[in-house]
Amino acid sequence: MEESVIREGARRSQSVLSLVGGRDDASSVFEEEVVTAFVDKLKVGIDVPNYPQFRDMNEMYFEKIRGIEKQQGGYMAMETPTAKSGSSIEEVDVLKSNASRIMDLSGVDRVRVKACVTGPYTLASFFNLKTPGLFEGLGSALAEITSRSLFNNRRGELALLCIDEPVLGFLNDPMLDYGSDGREALIRAWDKICRTASSKGVETSMHLHNTSDDVYWNVEHLDMLESHVVDPLYSQNATKRRLEETDKRLKASISVTIFDTLIENHLRASGVEKEVQQKVGDTWTEINHGRLDPFIFMEEQSLLLRRLEGIVEKFGEERVPYAGPECGMSSWPTYETAMEGLRRTSGAVQQLNERGA
Repeated sequence: MEESVIREGARRSQSVLSLVGGRDDASSVFEEEVVTAFVDKLKVGIDVPNYPQFRDMNEMYFEKIRGIEKQQGGYMAMETPTAKSGSSIEEVDVLKSNASRIMDLSGVDRVRVKACVTGPYTLASFFNLKTPGLFEGLGSALAEITSRSLFNNRRGELALLCIDEPVLGFLNDPMLDYGSDGREALIRAWDKICRTASSKGVETSMHLHNTSDDVYWNVEHLDMLESHVVDPLYSQNATKRRLEETDKRLKASISVTIFDTLIENHLRASGVEKEVQQKVGDTWTEINHGRLDPFIFMEEQSLLLRRLEGIVEKFGEERVPYAGPECGMSSWPTYETAMEGLRRTSGAVQQLNERGA
């Protein structure tokens, strides 16, 4: 399904026509794609699936914010960013309104949803000029959008809110120097989003791709942290100390989701040492032409279980309430392989739970 159809369907789902009961092809397609993918996640054993994120993770939130303008080379804040009237996360709205149908299709007793919201630091990276006020304005807008997406009723709930900050930590940003206005403003922006969710009983998490800048530890209402499989967050002794000091927890990332990395790992394990990136490209050519089975590059469930066991042993069960893949799976060659990756991940979690029962 083309992203343009999904994007248009999401936009129309919050239009006046939709509010008065009208439907069109694009909004119907958007709704069915979201429901179907969410049900598939439940069927492979994911207890709290993220809403299916078919749209660009940045643009889908920029579209909900006023006071900003897209210019050549990036965005510009024309005034303090605020949420557009009535804006919410359309995917979550779909899951809320279809909770009964999702229960029937999946067999679950109650629908529990994880929502991922692109964080203010990552969104700010698209602006020509970053300021402390921009961090806070984006944080307030995201908090308002989030607040309209929260729900908790007998059929389901938004159970976990995750702030996604993939840009953080990769560059030395003077705005985040210790004691700087920018650092304090970012902490306040994150905390406002988290406080909006936690005040309604929703757990909060932050998804990182790099944990070298430890600013996230200072967010009071942030419950949980998560990063990629090889991140030092899961191996450093300092993590255990900081978890205890701040009373935070971890989501254990146990499966690699960048398919290039899976191919590279497989090649190196097979003895390939030279021109690895060229061979990764060649491998993709073979996969795309149907001459090579992508399943051979996937991690075995036993490996995922060992990773989970190691994290739980290091930090304790009480500090690791969730486990899952490290990130989204848009880089996977097919929908079927992505679902199999989720099935193996949930299978590893189930194996560990059964041992502890």
